[in-house]
Amino acid sequence: MKIGILHTGHAPDEVLGELGDYDAMFIKLLDGKGFIYQTWDVVDMDFPSDVHQADGWLVSGSKHGAYEDHQFIPPLEDFIRAAYDAAVPTVGVCFGHQIIAQALGGKVEKFAGGWTIGPQTYDWGGIPWALNAWHQDQVVERPAKATDHAGNQFCENAILVYGDRAFTMQPHPEFRKPMMDALIDYRSKGLIPNQQIALATQGMDAANDDEKMAEMIANFFKTREVA
Repeated sequence: MKIGILHTGHAPDEVLGELGDYDAMFIKLLDGKGFIYQTWDVVDMDFPSDVHQADGWLVSGSKHGAYEDHQFIPPLEDFIRAAYDAAVPTVGVCFGHQIIAQALGGKVEKFAGGWTIGPQTYDWGGIPWALNAWHQDQVVERPAKATDHAGNQFCENAILVYGDRAFTMQPHPEFRKPMMDALIDYRSKGLIPNQQIALATQGMDAANDDEKMAEMIANFFKTREVA
């Protein structure tokens, strides 16, 4: 099964040598699941010619806001709607989660409550899921097509499912500790309160559910179902 990774941004320059770009992080997350991959840098206006060039699509995170005026956003929204209409399974993470919601009728904004960084716990049907997060923007109104599968007090619409067509999440299962440490080192100073940075750093060694989410993503691509 071929997964097309849509780069909506690039990893910080400081981590490219060690960790690779976002596609490398997703490929590592889904290692051993039986997929092959091709990447399109849609942020640089490199788009697939057709939604059937892959058997499933994975929309990455980005430093950009889904509501911002960037050249790549309107054609990406068109592509998301075309994939949805063609029932090509699509997964979105962080910005990918947001842009899919926006393309399908939801609302994304810079959250007044501020940033979420580091390990977070989400309530999924009464079961706690621990995943890393790094965002200020979030989906504040989910599309009518989406069901809310998990969230917490800070981020209500953290995991959304659009029937058998899309599965999206605000947290980053592909961001392991080295990436989170790098973001804290290179991207947090002067942007995020020191107390919040300290709390995130203290919790970074705790076990999380990224491998369980990897199984969930792989299962969705293969079966179109989310447990």
